[in-house]
Amino acid sequence: MGVSLNPATILSGQGLNVSSVVNQIISAQSGELSVWQGEQTNFATQDGLLEGEENNLTSLQTAVAALASPTGPLTAQAATSSQQGIVTATANSTAVSGTHQIVVTSLATTGSVYTNAVAAGASTSFLSSGQTTGSIQLQVGGTSGATENIAITQGSNDTLNTLASYINTQSSANSWGVTASVVSDSTGSRLALQSQNSGSAGALAITGNSNTTLTFATPQGGTNAALTVDGVPFTSSTNTVTGAIQGVTLTLVSQSPGTPAQLTVGPDQGQITNAVNNFISAFNSAVSTINSQYVVDPTGAAPAPPLESDISLRSLQSSLLNDSSYAIGGNSGFVNLASLGINQNNDGTLTLGLTPSGLSFSQILAENPAAVQNFFQNSSGTGFANNFNADLTNLTAPESGPLNVDLAQNQAENADLTTTISNFQTQLNTEQASLTQLYDSVNASLQAYPILLQEVTTTLGTLGSSGSTSSQSTTPILTSGL
Repeated sequence: MGVSLNPATILSGQGLNVSSVVNQIISAQSGELSVWQGEQTNFATQDGLLEGEENNLTSLQTAVAALASPTGPLTAQAATSSQQGIVTATANSTAVSGTHQIVVTSLATTGSVYTNAVAAGASTSFLSSGQTTGSIQLQVGGTSGATENIAITQGSNDTLNTLASYINTQSSANSWGVTASVVSDSTGSRLALQSQNSGSAGALAITGNSNTTLTFATPQGGTNAALTVDGVPFTSSTNTVTGAIQGVTLTLVSQSPGTPAQLTVGPDQGQITNAVNNFISAFNSAVSTINSQYVVDPTGAAPAPPLESDISLRSLQSSLLNDSSYAIGGNSGFVNLASLGINQNNDGTLTLGLTPSGLSFSQILAENPAAVQNFFQNSSGTGFANNFNADLTNLTAPESGPLNVDLAQNQAENADLTTTISNFQTQLNTEQASLTQLYDSVNASLQAYPILLQEVTTTLGTLGSSGSTSSQSTTPILTSGL
């Protein structure tokens, strides 16, 4: 495109609009810059899509790795009690499937002991009349437990409030495992001692009480839990029982000697189903994102998707579809996803539905959990999830994964393009400065043109009035030096 000038304007003394002229010249030369900047925008769009699909692959690998893990959700066990109000339970992967009868005879309790009410209140000395010292002996842990001597001194710890504070300090410093407090009602105040441990280790007793007016009630609690598991007796210092059933932790809720609870241990169908659903969701996200790059506008009006021609994406699509159709041998006929009720749709995505024989995944899992686990993972590493996980490890490799390779190539080309644009911009800036200087000089000459023309006209007029014999009219001739 040429530079547009108005001769009438530039010869009238107004000269050139230097900035406009230079910008027209530079704009005509910078068309390629717009093309390069468009390419940069395309690279940015492609990079965003590639990174998004790489994230989808990473999420898919996480879901598949969970199915392949020998300690993952497929090996999770659950324990269900028929009497939740008596006993509940949790199981880990070492638990063995089976049914057990549990009878809870008694719960583990913490020991406690308290004084009779002191009518005078919690801030009055309880030392006997005329006494300045006294002592209380507290035994913790039953008849074989340690006895702690609590020395009492007038003005120091001879009231219920000060004694409770003193006992708490000593218990913390010497690991007595006892908490003291003062409780009050309409009859007065009491010192209450509570064990921090349940079972016989927390049993409390007052074995001595000298020179005080305090009277202690009969100690309570401090007993072990008692239960039977399949007829075998067990005791526990807490109401959380481990070791009675392999891999199972029991929580005793209430005692009910006459009501046995049935505990069923087996595969955790909830965790397994969630893991399979997570896999299906992650797989569908990865496949759907790829599919979106191959949507064709039947009218031809819409531009092609940014990654339509990306060969690596085509290869990735093929790998995912091949992995989803992987089959194993034997396994009671549960050899592929479809045999478990996980069906592939026309677009490659998966749906949890029914098998060709009309069974649902939940039915198969309930009837044959071992076959479900063996399909996804096995000790030889040939299960569906084992195979898929190995392939995803290669597909997501930072240096050699196809999408990461594409990203690295895009980023390298974009970096080269950035350098080219920067160099070209520097060149344009230099040329703009040079053109501005040149046209500033031309503009100065054009602005001086009317004055010079007037001087030449005046001079020629003077020559005519002094008797010039030339009868021919003279027209000023401007040289290019103007």
